[in-house]
Amino acid sequence: MPLIEGCRHELEISIPVNEVESEASRIAADVQKRARLHGFRPGKAPPSLIRKYYSGDIRQKILEALIPKYLNKQFEAENLNVVGTPDIKDVHFHEGEPLRFKAEFEVVPQIELGEYRGVEVPYHDPEVTDEDVTKRIEELRQQKAQYVNIDPRPLEDGDHAVVALESVSGVEGEPVKQDEMVLEIGGEDTVEAFTENLRGLSPGDEKEFEVTYPEEYGGKRLAGKTVMFHATIKGVRRKDLPELNDDFAQDLGDYRNLDELREAVRKAMFAQRQHEAQQQAKNRIIDKLVDEHTFPVPDVFVERQIRSRVEQSLRVMAADGLDPRKLQLDWEKVKETQRDKAVREVKASLLLSRVAEREAIGATRDEVDREVEKIARQQREPVAALHIKFEKDGTLGRIASQIQTDKTLNFLFEHARKTA
Repeated sequence: MPLIEGCRHELEISIPVNEVESEASRIAADVQKRARLHGFRPGKAPPSLIRKYYSGDIRQKILEALIPKYLNKQFEAENLNVVGTPDIKDVHFHEGEPLRFKAEFEVVPQIELGEYRGVEVPYHDPEVTDEDVTKRIEELRQQKAQYVNIDPRPLEDGDHAVVALESVSGVEGEPVKQDEMVLEIGGEDTVEAFTENLRGLSPGDEKEFEVTYPEEYGGKRLAGKTVMFHATIKGVRRKDLPELNDDFAQDLGDYRNLDELREAVRKAMFAQRQHEAQQQAKNRIIDKLVDEHTFPVPDVFVERQIRSRVEQSLRVMAADGLDPRKLQLDWEKVKETQRDKAVREVKASLLLSRVAEREAIGATRDEVDREVEKIARQQREPVAALHIKFEKDGTLGRIASQIQTDKTLNFLFEHARKTA
């Protein structure tokens, strides 16, 4: 089997004359049953006339029947793991001669695994200090704050202004509009221009002013923009915080006292930080394995990964209020800029699959069922119905694949040489 380049191969196949003629007779007989030719009752026209009047249709059906059949037979004979749709070319199809054609296609690469156990990676378990715990509990306290309306008076630092806000200019599309938002005058999370322009106003006052948002502002629709707003002060509120005591702890959950709450917060923070640290270590392990293994990847996998990356970016844009349909994407340029990252991601996926195969790592039925049950609870759907749906649309396979990937990453991390 000739190798063209990378994962792309070529096969030249010849189908014997008797096989072609047998298929032609079968198709012609099938056409004859439905054919309507002048002067003949339905189904009674002679085969010679059927082949004459329906030659183009018969020819196309022969190609559609025989090419995939013989191509797949050759794939099985040579044990080829083909991806994507083969490119059929140089078709030679003449009466009385074998049907010959060439097929170009890509295969999953054969990967010679190097050493994947004992990969050296920097890692140490995270620390959670008393100060970290205190800060987190203060955040919980802030979340439980009550905002109490107070008598109308001019706004000052520390007050929480109830504001009706609408953009007048500076943003594309629909205006930014909030009927009732709460801004802390002088608060660290409040854009300075709001504090400067609202300080001193009283309920009932209206004002128009410009706000210039920083480039790194969280809302992409406003990031880097200078927006003119019309603001109406609707009220003034004071922030009341709950006392830090056992009642506060009991209000948050199944805790008897503040000490139990502190211990639970410490454990939760440690688990989160440990997960993040291990994820970073796993990413470094994969990066090292990708660097140390050289093999080609199918273009069809790379194209699929690029599309996945672009679709994810478009979903993020849509979540930020941008209309992806208005973007004039130059697909060739996008592919060029995304290709290197996509190639590495495809290599990482193939390497993980190869390690999983070598170590016999896979998803069990119970693991897949537990994940389906979890999704069913989140979506409030019956487990059995969701299972049937996932089986039909291929989601079960994707769930199993993700479980296998996670287990393989855990295996690599457990067997890595961790340095401080």
